[in-house]
Amino acid sequence: MGKVKITLPDRTVLEYDAGITVAEVAYSIGAGLGRAAIAGKIDGNLVDLNTGIKQDAELSIITLDSKEGLDIYRHTAAHIMAQAVKRIYGDVKLAIGPAIEDGFYYDFDLEERISQEDFARIEEEMKKIIKEDLPISRKVMNKEEAINLMQEKGEIYKVELIEEMEDEEVSFYQQGEFMDLCRGPHLPSTGRVKAFKLLNTAGAYWRGDEKNKMLQRIYATAFAKQAELDLYLERLEEAKKRDHRRLGKELELFSFHDEGRGFPFIHPKGMVLRNELIDFWKKEHRKAGYEEVMTPIVLNQSLWQQSGHWDHYQENMYFTEIDDELHSIKPMNCPGGILIYKSKMRSYRDLPIRMGELGVVHRHEKSGTLHGLMRVRNFTQDDAHIFCLPSQIVDELTGVIKLVDTIYSAFNFNYKVELSTRPENAMGSEEMWDMATAALKEAIEKNELAYEINEGDGAFYGPKIDFHLEDSLGRTWQCGTIQLDFQMPERFDLSYIGEDGKEHRPVMIHRAIYGSLERFMGILIEHYAGAFPAWLAPVQVKVLPVSAEQIPYAELIREELAKEDIRVEVDAANEKLGYKIRQAQLEKVPYMLVVGKNEEEDKSVAVRDRREGDLGSMSLADFREKVLKEIMEKLN
Repeated sequence: MGKVKITLPDRTVLEYDAGITVAEVAYSIGAGLGRAAIAGKIDGNLVDLNTGIKQDAELSIITLDSKEGLDIYRHTAAHIMAQAVKRIYGDVKLAIGPAIEDGFYYDFDLEERISQEDFARIEEEMKKIIKEDLPISRKVMNKEEAINLMQEKGEIYKVELIEEMEDEEVSFYQQGEFMDLCRGPHLPSTGRVKAFKLLNTAGAYWRGDEKNKMLQRIYATAFAKQAELDLYLERLEEAKKRDHRRLGKELELFSFHDEGRGFPFIHPKGMVLRNELIDFWKKEHRKAGYEEVMTPIVLNQSLWQQSGHWDHYQENMYFTEIDDELHSIKPMNCPGGILIYKSKMRSYRDLPIRMGELGVVHRHEKSGTLHGLMRVRNFTQDDAHIFCLPSQIVDELTGVIKLVDTIYSAFNFNYKVELSTRPENAMGSEEMWDMATAALKEAIEKNELAYEINEGDGAFYGPKIDFHLEDSLGRTWQCGTIQLDFQMPERFDLSYIGEDGKEHRPVMIHRAIYGSLERFMGILIEHYAGAFPAWLAPVQVKVLPVSAEQIPYAELIREELAKEDIRVEVDAANEKLGYKIRQAQLEKVPYMLVVGKNEEEDKSVAVRDRREGDLGSMSLADFREKVLKEIMEKLN
């Protein structure tokens, strides 16, 4: 038997007999690592612990401390759940059951309807499977054998998956009587799963296609420790309380109707929030040297063919016919911005040109993916398109990064940065993509931002920087994006006259900060649990007269505050003061002004803060100054 050299992530090189397993290497490094190991990564490929190493290789030991390890753990939990469902319900056809962010799911085809009332029974069976500590083993067979096996078992969805595979060999994982088509890897045994919880059910079309059968999906989660699961479930309960769909209805911000599924109706108070976001956006963009434009919602087919959207994005577009010519309702704003650039000849002295557009776009989202304001079919994208010289790229990217930071900081958001690289359906040469990716990296590193690489997730026309916000519950939301594009200027033959008097090709930067204005509103509703800071609150002050006699004084206060553009309402309802205070608290109004006989005589107000409670009595002038200072500090 020969020897193999194994290089660890810290570049340490160890020598072993060929055929040594990943588990044996882990134990040779340390007993603690051996016990913690759940899988390995050999030359970049994830493998099971019992995989033998037959030649020199780079090896990483995977534990639950990593995202990869947690995904493997959760995928094994998904198999345990599927095994439990088959034990209980018998005639069940299996679809897919991947690990996802924060958990896993499995899709089933069975006659009996599974509801949350059935979860206790399924969880109990899962605990039995875990207690049995069934060894999990990998089995490999050729495609023909695999198809025959799945046909015998009646697993029609697995047969379809196998038939589409390019590999001639197919792998399965078995635990006890349960076998599932799977690439793996998995935990060594079912007993390694410690803490899990079934969460909810949903319908899911096979392959996400509405023409296919609706399957039953069970969502669940799993963690290495019960304490981690308990903390997650607590956060989940808090997230339910903050659900923007519920708060949006309670606070009268927006609604949805069957007459337009996926199309949000923004109510007056929601428009206040929306307009405050827009005003803030416009002010910061003016300061950053942007000019605002507006482009049509409907443009003809030839434009979308030229831009590449026709080939790369057609299934997400809506169409209409005008003068016997096919048009599309725009899913993106960039082609319109390009036409504005092309409206006249540009000089190098004109560049950079920064065009900002709050453009309404429409995208065909499947019904099952719609989710309040987070996933809609029409939304306002806070787009901007920058046309610049190649020598200006890094400076312009830096300007965008700083603007992103300015806007996110106003909402106390922390954020993470991700660099997404060339996808499979990319337009243009690898050389141009390499140039664009290098420029994005340079800008990120120049601004000293930590970042991760997201391989293959760039836009079809260029690599991008994505900004992931972290909200008050620790959840992340991808909102802002910067995309560097050499392709569109080429496809639309954009040019400028250079210092040499000749035509040259500009570079185009696409970027958004809110992303979708509607989605950003939804994120803010959940981030603040509807209790917006004073500068964003639809109603900033509620005046509460103690009795009908004080209503004229309350109206006078309203008029005085409204002169300063403070958003104020009077609660003139014939209700007791305690009820009015509770109602204002439920409406999450930042300030309440109680006015009784004494306040009217003193020309004062008794101030209540939404969070701090009673602040005591003060003059109307002092209160006005307090509120204005709080608002202006945030906006300046």
